[in-house]
Amino acid sequence: MAELKTKPTEQSVEEFLASIADPQQRADSQTIASLMQEVSGAAPRMWGPGIIGFGDYHYEYASGRSGDWFLTGFAPRKSNLTLYLNSGGGFDAQRVLLERLGKHKLGKGCLYIKRLADVDQAVLRELIVQAIGRRTQAGG
Repeated sequence: MAELKTKPTEQSVEEFLASIADPQQRADSQTIASLMQEVSGAAPRMWGPGIIGFGDYHYEYASGRSGDWFLTGFAPRKSNLTLYLNSGGGFDAQRVLLERLGKHKLGKGCLYIKRLADVDQAVLRELIVQAIGRRTQAGG
């Protein structure tokens, strides 16, 4: 069975955030980090070279595959900010919130935004709260 490559590292979150070249993305990333830390109650930690995760949990699938992952997190990417919201395979239950969020794109478990100014931060906060709640209720 393949081993998950993304794992916690000892890399400094502060240094990583300070190294973001684009000033707007750096500021947005610092704001998201503060928000996720406040909501999760967990200190930020680097997962791999470019993801900042908050909290952690152990998962195990019926297939026997298991691993460790973060409750919520994000990655500042070149074209957008990728927020990992552990949606459990989709965002159907968050449809109403997403309609109020503002400009965004969705992946299977990720929310993509270009900049924080494009979204309603109160709605974003609620999406993070719900993501952590779903993971916690699932035993994480």
